[in-house]
Amino acid sequence: MSELLKAAEAAAILVARRIDGTQGERLPETCRPQDLEQALAIQAAVTEHWCEQMDDSIGGWKCLLPPENKLVVGPIYTRTIDSVPPVSLWPKPGQANIARIEPELAFFFGQDLPARAEPYTAAEVDAAIARTHMALELINGRYTDPTQCEFPEMLADGLVNQGLFIGPQVDSASAAAASSFTITFKCANGEVIERQGQHPNIHPRAPLYWLAEFLRSRGQGIVAGQAVITGSYAGVIEVPMNTDIQLDYAGLGSMQVSFTARTAV
Repeated sequence: MSELLKAAEAAAILVARRIDGTQGERLPETCRPQDLEQALAIQAAVTEHWCEQMDDSIGGWKCLLPPENKLVVGPIYTRTIDSVPPVSLWPKPGQANIARIEPELAFFFGQDLPARAEPYTAAEVDAAIARTHMALELINGRYTDPTQCEFPEMLADGLVNQGLFIGPQVDSASAAAASSFTITFKCANGEVIERQGQHPNIHPRAPLYWLAEFLRSRGQGIVAGQAVITGSYAGVIEVPMNTDIQLDYAGLGSMQVSFTARTAV
């Protein structure tokens, strides 16, 4: 089987699970990615298949400075980006009253950074950023037991992303320097969750510079209007569904949010 056919077979499985909000076994060995390039080929095929089926586009990206022998990058689809609560998402598998989220900052681009011969400088990337918002990555994967999967399988599936919630705009200069801050969730049911947030790469814009170069080197680019998240400040947080939540990023901003269970894309 050709690499294109393998990627298409894997993508068909993963897209079907995305649409239905379901999990399943590891990809069949006939189309399971063995390395990062095969994983990226499947990720691209997922994007093509999803966008064709759902009449959708890439509305953003998730990224992180790549750990050794890994790549942390994946598209976020426009139909899965929301900014008005309640936010509809697939709940934690087996626990319909739990939403899984990651607190992030989202950098919105006001200018294209298209593919070109020469690399982009950090100053050029900074100049293309129009604004910064509080954000929550919405977490859900397509594998029943992700602990049994190798990293390329997770990368092929978009690294457990199911969407993105965009909160209020924050001061761009403060956000660019926000390596750490206290994060507090106050739920209407009385539950309080507090974390000392720490950006995994310290500099929250550092992954943006990497992403611009990564996409450029592959003949792609960042498009004006896209939002990029660059790493969770506190890992995955589990919060209750169907209750109002006040979320505070100390020194940056606050927002109100709530979550309901999705029944269809």
